[in-house]
Amino acid sequence: MTVSPPPSAAPARPLAGLRVLDAATFIAAPFAAGLLGEFGAEVIKIEHPAGGDPFRRFGTMTERGDSLAWLSEGRNKASLTLDLRKPQGAEVFRKLVAGADVLCENFRPGTLEKWGLGWEVLSAINPGLVMLRVSGYGQDGPYRDYPGFARIAHAFGGLTHLAGLPGGPPVTPGSTSLGDYMSGLFGAFGVLSALRHRDKTGRGQQVDIALYESVFRVLDELAPAYAYTGAVRGPEGAGTLNACPHGHFPCASGGWVAIACTNDKMFERLARVMGRPALASPEVWGTTARRLAERAAVDALVSAWTGALARTEVLALCHAGEVPCGPINAIDDIFADPHFQARQTMVTLIEAQLGAIVVPNVLPRLSETPGRIDHLGPRLGADSGRILGELGLSEAEIADLRAKGVV
Repeated sequence: MTVSPPPSAAPARPLAGLRVLDAATFIAAPFAAGLLGEFGAEVIKIEHPAGGDPFRRFGTMTERGDSLAWLSEGRNKASLTLDLRKPQGAEVFRKLVAGADVLCENFRPGTLEKWGLGWEVLSAINPGLVMLRVSGYGQDGPYRDYPGFARIAHAFGGLTHLAGLPGGPPVTPGSTSLGDYMSGLFGAFGVLSALRHRDKTGRGQQVDIALYESVFRVLDELAPAYAYTGAVRGPEGAGTLNACPHGHFPCASGGWVAIACTNDKMFERLARVMGRPALASPEVWGTTARRLAERAAVDALVSAWTGALARTEVLALCHAGEVPCGPINAIDDIFADPHFQARQTMVTLIEAQLGAIVVPNVLPRLSETPGRIDHLGPRLGADSGRILGELGLSEAEIADLRAKGVV
């Protein structure tokens, strides 16, 4: 791990000069805003005065009163408290929009419109505004009004049906927030595409992201295969439908490895590493079709081989033989792994009250204008006075807004 350099020691970032308003909560749209902030955009996190983003209380809590999840995902953002439901709060918001480039929101469709802050109103104030709108089911369609979270998106989008062991119950596919993070990535890409269009035309636009569509988009051939063959894929356990051996295998040390022989050449290499080169002959398991037809026997043989060796031995043999193989890491394995350390995949930042906090580092890596983490998630309302003052509000006006619970 590495300690993040001070901002003055880092080069300029490509999105410097953009102002992003993050009026969303929890993960998907805020994650998109956070990615933009890592690459130089100024991100103003707009939170309700009473408690702020619920993500501040999601996960492991700290002595500061905010969760570790918030400290990580609120990185690089300034916090402004503002009640958009109150007329004075809506008026301040409209002033902010007038000087913004991007607005990220994830209210249920129609909510901002109900408050007089819908697209028609905001785009009239700022024709160049790019508005990212993330919701469970999108801005239209018969399910638009249904609430949605990542777990629901995994289920509705088709991923949960594929997760688990054949004949068993569906299980959570990895992180319960996977759909949120994928939607944030698609959202950031959509925002950058819309900004590119604005550079050419001066016109902003809406970016509509449905959580379930982000999940559905990454399910490889699921849709075309069903349309073409009528086949309905089900849970495949640790394996996969189209390749073998391609799964998780136990080792004598108690650990597990993942092996991915996605083609015949990879299996030929594995057979040599196992000391059984004849297995890769056309008459035995040398073709994908033969291996898939006898998947249970192939997996059992590979499991017997890995199960007789320590995980370090399996990894060393496979790496030497150019067989795709990796350890199934728990987080303690990750912290100890030299590759994570060499790549600085995690970074340590210092929080004034809590001290050293480790978070995932910035992605992607740019060679000339890399992103960076300037600070962890701020305290609620930490920047309200400064931001409101920059809008031209006097100290007396700000005090009045505070007294009325608007900020």
